[in-house]
Amino acid sequence: MLKCSKNSKPMPQWSVCINCTGFAALLSENELKSLRKSNNVLSIFPERKLDIQTTYSYKFLGLSPTKEGTWLKSGFGRGSIIGVLDTGVWPESPSFSDHGMLPIPKKWKGTCQEGQDFNSSSCNRKLIGARFFHIGHMVASKASTPLDLMDEYLSPRDSQGHGTHTASTAGGAPVPMASVLGNGAGEARGMAPGAHIAIYKVCWSSGCYSSDILAAMDAAIRDGVDILSLSLGGFPVPLYEDTIAIGSFRATEHGISVVCAAGNNGPIQSSVANEAPWISTIGASTLDRKFPAIIQLGNGKYVYGESLYPGKQVHNSPKILELVYLTDGDNGSEFCLRGSLPKSKVHGKIVVCDRGVNGRAEKGQVVKESGGVAMILANTAVNLEEDSVDVHVLPATLIGFDESIQLQNYINSTRKPTARIIFGGTVIGKSRAPAVAQFSSRGPSFTDPSILKPDLIAPGVNIIAAWPQNIGPSGLPEDTRRVNFTVLSGTSMACPHVSGIAALLHSVYPKWTPAAIRSALMTTADTTDHKGKPIMDGDTPAGIFAIGAGHVNPGKADDPGLIYDIQANDYITHLCTLGYKNFEIFSITHKNVSCHDILQKHRGFSLNYPSISVIFKAGKTRKMITRRVTNVGSSNSVYSVNVVAPEGVKVRVKPRRLIFKHVNQSLSYRVWFISRKRIGTQRRNFAEGQLMWINSRNKEQKVRSPISVAWAAKK
Repeated sequence: MLKCSKNSKPMPQWSVCINCTGFAALLSENELKSLRKSNNVLSIFPERKLDIQTTYSYKFLGLSPTKEGTWLKSGFGRGSIIGVLDTGVWPESPSFSDHGMLPIPKKWKGTCQEGQDFNSSSCNRKLIGARFFHIGHMVASKASTPLDLMDEYLSPRDSQGHGTHTASTAGGAPVPMASVLGNGAGEARGMAPGAHIAIYKVCWSSGCYSSDILAAMDAAIRDGVDILSLSLGGFPVPLYEDTIAIGSFRATEHGISVVCAAGNNGPIQSSVANEAPWISTIGASTLDRKFPAIIQLGNGKYVYGESLYPGKQVHNSPKILELVYLTDGDNGSEFCLRGSLPKSKVHGKIVVCDRGVNGRAEKGQVVKESGGVAMILANTAVNLEEDSVDVHVLPATLIGFDESIQLQNYINSTRKPTARIIFGGTVIGKSRAPAVAQFSSRGPSFTDPSILKPDLIAPGVNIIAAWPQNIGPSGLPEDTRRVNFTVLSGTSMACPHVSGIAALLHSVYPKWTPAAIRSALMTTADTTDHKGKPIMDGDTPAGIFAIGAGHVNPGKADDPGLIYDIQANDYITHLCTLGYKNFEIFSITHKNVSCHDILQKHRGFSLNYPSISVIFKAGKTRKMITRRVTNVGSSNSVYSVNVVAPEGVKVRVKPRRLIFKHVNQSLSYRVWFISRKRIGTQRRNFAEGQLMWINSRNKEQKVRSPISVAWAAKK
């Protein structure tokens, strides 16, 4: 650790990279200037705090342990190592049993770091390694000693549950008869149940700090992971200030696929995080599994809601209870904040709580402590119809915004509103899915609109996965119930789905680059739901800034036909085309480059990305890009192009047929975009389409690239 001199004024915490290993330090202005001049210091940037972002989802994605397909083809991901950066792990969870696991790969160089309530025997052939990184957290939280970390294990052990949940989603072992207090019962399996897992605890009670993240990524690279899964992030920042982008570039250079959550700031446009083109960025979708908890109003009408409160323990009697919704003054009673609900007004009643400000499950605890017997959690205009359920501490249900208006109308129509909640258990296959999660962050990319982000969407709503035995299923400290599994929602849950599927592809194709794996996932993604209709985003078909290339389909990804490959140096050339300065590229890649020389050598360069994003600058009407595809299917394959042109754009492709004589042969094609639109002073306009290469012998083999076109307004 570096420390400030006695007479110097400390600066904000900075992350310093010396010999490619991140650590945190409090620096004075003079110390900062001195370090910047040192040849031994690669980069210095301000410390950033980032936030952390099943029994059924594998079935929903078409993975089967008995039928011929991706699981059997990959040996369930055997031999692959998934590194998970998160809040740690609960090693005793049955999801981390090593029964039937292969020996630890010989290439593995990691360790099982001992610490509080965690020793070397906590690891096994499934959970092959675990480390914890806390120096950045310590400095930022001003803790004088590690023991000042309140309610934390100073070890890889998970005290929050998030890391246990994500790790088991990616590579959890099969666990029969799993459920959440009887709900969502079935066999729990991670996406790659045969893969090994390595844990890197970087997230603590106050967040995940960039220096800890960078140090963990460096350790994971040295340890020998194949996949890195990071369900954390924030709002977008320039890549040269983005620790995850910097660390993941080094991982990519070492052949490691990096998969990250897109963020939970949707549906705000350009809110997508983890935008670097060498990262696979994952948004969230819904499942067709519901947990109905329907409200019967005193007027005989019904309002649909959902809940994971264990309905079997609730007596669904015909007794109707009084319904109360308090909006008294400025004490936040409509949100059911602590201290806002007078017992005299809520005792023995069903309390309506608006969503927002405090946690969903916390509202139920407040109602319970205030004497209420049940809760109706009502979405506002911010959340619309989002249906993220919880394992509440009292009978409760979540209703959408439309339903909340219906409920309010009823409450306002009578002097004494009444209701009861009817719990319906678990229902599968009765609703359209997948659909885009309301909270899933959207593109276009803020820092690099020439790359379409997010790349994909995957299940991220109401995902059931492993949970620590020291935390109640609601996550509240007052919750004394204990479970092995609970439900969470977020792009945090979507990310490990794709991480696990990437591990399956790595097992099938161990020599594929990270770009090849991402290409296979993207070009085979679905744009229709399980009923063959367009994937929806609320009440409208989803656009590409919500779903990217589409919804992940592991059953197709293991046989993509063609791939778009990218080498690490290609990303550097791409950064030069964006106008990044040499020193900014050095901060990201730790390579001294001359963009002038690179651009002279690569005139007309376009990154060989599986999706296509075109921006017409003011006054420009033509744009040409080049792509190169590699045949990873059968020899003597012929592909023909099919284009759905974006509105207002003419698209020409040459050649229109690609003839491959052997496997691993690469061929290039060019695409011209000609704008037919005239853009004046109005704001930027968008249009979307697609380009698809179809195998002439196997019409089912379609290699699809989404197309985004934008027109920049005149200044």
